[in-house]
Amino acid sequence: MSTFIDKLALLVVHDGRLLAVRSQGKTLFYAPGGKREAGETDAEALIREIDEELAVTLHADSLQHAVTLSAQADGKPAGVQVRLTCYTAEFSGTPTPAAEIAELRWVGPADRAICSPALLLVMDWLQQQGLLS
Repeated sequence: MSTFIDKLALLVVHDGRLLAVRSQGKTLFYAPGGKREAGETDAEALIREIDEELAVTLHADSLQHAVTLSAQADGKPAGVQVRLTCYTAEFSGTPTPAAEIAELRWVGPADRAICSPALLLVMDWLQQQGLLS
């Protein structure tokens, strides 16, 4: 039986590349976002997480569900899956590493070696949509 880690993610694509983040102490990049706190809606949690990680303000009225994907969770035992509920949104500000985020990077297909399994699935989906080059 699989164990799931339920996470929310923000997909930001610019010039055919996806915004990815790397946490301090980690080697792989992932989509910015995080877990809901008790009682939070997806929108409330994602707005909070993105403010904490990227120091930008999501516009709640622009939040759109994009896709939900599951993959092996990075750094967890085999069978532990991360379920990523991905959204797009407009925001105010310039993404800047904050809190536990050590680095931001715009990734594309050539960067697969530095991406978490879940981010690889997101990138594959974006390529299928014609959004990643």
